Amino acid sequence: MIGWAVTFLVVALVAALLGFGGIAGTAMEAAKIVFFVAIALFLISAVFGVMRGRSPRI
Repeated sequence: MIGWAVTFLVVALVAALLGFGGIAGTAMEAAKIVFFVAIALFLISAVFGVMRGRSPRI
């Protein structure tokens, strides 16, 4: 999911450079949403991993 967030960020930057403000804003919002969803899922996974007593795999 972090890869998706980076992709949307790159699309937003390219669109902004080319002058497409609406597309850039939409892509930036999508990147923020995907990023925060990924962080939330990571935190939920970490909490459940600690509750189960397993150490996280890296």
